[in-house]
Amino acid sequence: MTDNIYAEMRSRVLDALQAAAPDLPAEVGARVEVTAAKDPAHGDMATNAAMVAAKAARRKPAELAAQIVSALATDPLVAEAAAAGPGFVNLRLKPESWRALLPDVLRSGEAYGESTVGQGGRANVEYVSANPTGPMHIGHCRGAVVGDALANLLAKGGYDVTKEFYINDAGAQVTALAWAAYWRYLQAIGSPIDEAEFTEEVPGGLQYRGDYLIPVGQALAETYGKSLAEPDGGIAAPHLWLDTVRDFTLERMMESIREDLAALGVRQDVFTSERALAAAGATDAVIERLRAADLIYEGTLEPPKGKLPDDWEPRQQTLFRATLFGDDVDRPLRKSDGSNTYFANDIAYHADKIARGFEVLIDVWGADHGGYVSRMKSAVKALGGNLDVVLCQIVHVLKDGEPVRMSKRAGTFITLRDLLDEVGRDAVRFTMLTRKSDAQMEFDIAAAVAQTRENPVFYVQYAHARCRSVLRAAAEMFGADAVSDSALADVRLASLENEAELAVIRRLLSWPRMVEAAALAREPHRIAFFLYDLAADFHMLWNRGRDDAALRFLQPENRDETLARVALVAATAVVIRSGLAVMGVTPVEEMR
Repeated sequence: MTDNIYAEMRSRVLDALQAAAPDLPAEVGARVEVTAAKDPAHGDMATNAAMVAAKAARRKPAELAAQIVSALATDPLVAEAAAAGPGFVNLRLKPESWRALLPDVLRSGEAYGESTVGQGGRANVEYVSANPTGPMHIGHCRGAVVGDALANLLAKGGYDVTKEFYINDAGAQVTALAWAAYWRYLQAIGSPIDEAEFTEEVPGGLQYRGDYLIPVGQALAETYGKSLAEPDGGIAAPHLWLDTVRDFTLERMMESIREDLAALGVRQDVFTSERALAAAGATDAVIERLRAADLIYEGTLEPPKGKLPDDWEPRQQTLFRATLFGDDVDRPLRKSDGSNTYFANDIAYHADKIARGFEVLIDVWGADHGGYVSRMKSAVKALGGNLDVVLCQIVHVLKDGEPVRMSKRAGTFITLRDLLDEVGRDAVRFTMLTRKSDAQMEFDIAAAVAQTRENPVFYVQYAHARCRSVLRAAAEMFGADAVSDSALADVRLASLENEAELAVIRRLLSWPRMVEAAALAREPHRIAFFLYDLAADFHMLWNRGRDDAALRFLQPENRDETLARVALVAATAVVIRSGLAVMGVTPVEEMR
C-alpha cells in the first residue's frame, strides 16, 4: 500500500467505479477526488466519484453511489461506507488502516510527503524581480516569501525547480538611479554644486533621495576620484559618466538585494538581466519571430475607454495580436519612436525561459501588476508555453495597532531589514504565509512575536519543541537507541486507539495529499494552515494527558504503550519539520 492513504483510497474508489460502470471515458476518472471529510462525524474521507461519473455512465448519481458503497464496504481498509447527498460517498477507515502507515513517516523522515505529481517537469519560479533602485522593502517581502515557499513546495511535489530573479535594469528608472548616485558622488568629492542646482540638470528631477546611496557615492569617489566630474567638481556631461555610474550603482544595489534576500533565507539560482537580454538582440529577435508567424502588424489602437488622457493621440505602432490568445486588446511592442516597449522586453525574457527548457513558468508579482497578467499570458501562449501568475497583495505593517514609521535610511519605505530586525526571519516568513497571497494582510509586529496560540509561528514551533522535549525525556528513560526513528518504526502501535491519538495520526497521514494539492494549486499558504491544524491536534492530545493519566506520553511502568506514543510524537515532529522546510522556517528544539 502506498504511503499516501488518500491516493490509495482513490485507487480503490476508481476500481469500484470501474466495476459499476465499465465503459467510462478516462477523463471522467481524472475528475474523481478523495478528500478529507469536512465533518468528522460523517467519516474520514469523501469521494465525488458517483456525482462526476453519473452523466457519462447514464445512471443516476444515487444508483452509482450505492454500487460504490457496496464494493467498498468489504474493503479491508474500510470500516464504513455510506452514500450522502447528490452522489457523494463518505468513508470511515479502520483505526488499524491509519496506524499501519505511521511507521512510513518515521522511515522516510523529513522526505515524507515527497510526491511525483510534478513528474520531474522543469519549473521556473521567478519572484521578487525588483527594480534594483534601492534596498528591499516590505513591498517586496511578501512576494519573496511566497515565491521561495512555492518553489520549495514544487520541489517537494516532484518538479525540477529553478528559482530566478529578473533584474529590471533597463529603462528610465535605472537612469534616474544613476543620476541620484552621481549626486551622492559629487557630495563625496566636495562639489560646490547645491542640490537645487543639480536637480535642474536631472531629466525628470532627482527621484531617489534615500541615504542608502551615500555609501555608493563614497565608493564611486574612492574608485574614480574626481575623474567623473568637471575639474572644479561640477557636473560633467552625462555621456562621460552615465554608463560607468549606472553599472557601478547597479552592481552595488544587487549586492545589497542579495544580502537582504539571504537574510530572509532566499537564495535564487539564476539572476537574468533585462538590459543584457536586450543588448544581445533578444527583444528584436522575438519580435521578428512573432512577425514571421503573422502575429504582428502595424496599426493604431482604439482610444482607451472612459475619459481620454490629455496627451492621447492616435499613432501608428507595432502591435502584437494579443486578442488571438485571450487578451482584451492588441498590445504595442514598439513605440512610435521605434524603441521597444517594456512588454516586448518581457516577451523576450519569457521566450528565453522557454528556450532554456522550462515546461512550467510561474511569475510571482505584486497585485499592482494585476492588469498586466492577461497580456503576458497571451504572449507566452503565442510562444507555445503556459504561464501561471501568482499575485501578492500589499502588506500593512502595524505595531501596537498603529502603522509603523517609515525608514529614514531608505527615504520613503519600510525596509526588509527593518522588519527582520524587529521580529526575525522565521516570524516574517511564517506570518507572510498565513494568508492567501492575493488577500490583503496586516503584519502586526507585536502579534508576530507574541507567545500565544493566536501567533501561528509560535504555536507550531511550540508543538515541535514539546515533541523534542518528550523525545529527550524518553531517551533518558529507555536509552537513545530505543527512541531513534528507525527503532520506533518497529514498535507495536495497537494501543494508539484514543480518538485524540487517531486525530493526530489522520492529520499526519494527510501530509502527502496536502503537498500535492498545494503544489498543483500554487498555494504555499496551505502549508501554514496545515501545520497550525496539526499543532492544534497535538496540543490537544498533550492537554488530554494532563487530565487523563492513561493518555500521558511517558509511563515508565508501561514500556510498550509509552514507546507507541513516543513513536506518534516522533512522527509529529518529523512532519512539522517537513512542513517548516517547505516554508523556509527553522524548527526549534526548545522554547526559551
